[in-house]
Amino acid sequence: MVTALNSTLWRKNRDMSTFFKQIYRYTRPRSYRHNENLWPFCRITHALTGDITQLRYKGQLVPLVPLTDWHHRFSGDALITATGLSINEMDFAGLPAMTVVGVNGAYALKDRLDFQLYIIVDMSFIDRRTDVLRAIIADPTLTLFTTLHGIARIIDRFTLPAVRCRLALIEDACYRIYQPRVPGNGVGRHFGQDPHIRFNPDYPDIAFTTDIRNGIFDAGTVVFWALQILLYLGFTRLYIAGLDMTNFHQPRFYESDYDKLPSFLAEKFTSVIVPAFTLAREVLQQNGVEVKNLSLNSALCGEIFEKVSFDDTFQD
Repeated sequence: MVTALNSTLWRKNRDMSTFFKQIYRYTRPRSYRHNENLWPFCRITHALTGDITQLRYKGQLVPLVPLTDWHHRFSGDALITATGLSINEMDFAGLPAMTVVGVNGAYALKDRLDFQLYIIVDMSFIDRRTDVLRAIIADPTLTLFTTLHGIARIIDRFTLPAVRCRLALIEDACYRIYQPRVPGNGVGRHFGQDPHIRFNPDYPDIAFTTDIRNGIFDAGTVVFWALQILLYLGFTRLYIAGLDMTNFHQPRFYESDYDKLPSFLAEKFTSVIVPAFTLAREVLQQNGVEVKNLSLNSALCGEIFEKVSFDDTFQD
């Protein structure tokens, strides 16, 4: 009976969402299309600093941790756990005390790592890895950085009371909520006067921000988001585990051949990812932040981020 009722409610919500989506499409320019699944369910309030500080979704007040409260809140070292296969070669028992940041399916390491911060911006991961997501949002010790689209998907699938982690709302700088989309070939022109944003001189539409309150720039990988966030939070040395950027056809360390999600990194590696991480290195260095790549066989060369052995770095 409960299952049938939930199915009926889901169909009604889907039909209503489709109805509102059609209205939105016919009453807004195409550059606002990225908002169509949120209108009219979301009500947001911006601070003068640009970040969203209050959110109501389908009438429910969603608690948020204001991004301004996170500015330089941390210091010292942090470990970013990406999801390349080299993760399987690392013995995290020897890791000294530091903040641990997870992305996507890295929560599979929960029995070995004490995650404090988490970042998910891939909506396909939210839609298709509900088992992992359920565990992440149930963890009251975590702060999850995700977009408004991510928060909406989480609430729709699990309900707001099921969310026990803290939520920090971040935005894609080119797809801000209820604002027009900034086209990929217009990033340099649109953001060129912002003192917090730097650009790759050879790729003027690849950008990196030091103030995440007005949006974060994408480069095809969540680790690029993580670098912008962790610089803003105040860390001064970042270790990245699992940043292999190789063998994209193989499962991630937590996947099998049967449940592997597709990867689109291979076609973006040379044209987007390499210049983006090159820019990130420059901005981070200028702000006094060291980055160490713990994946010795990473396709990212050591000139971008120094490659160091996990065992040599952390084992006595």
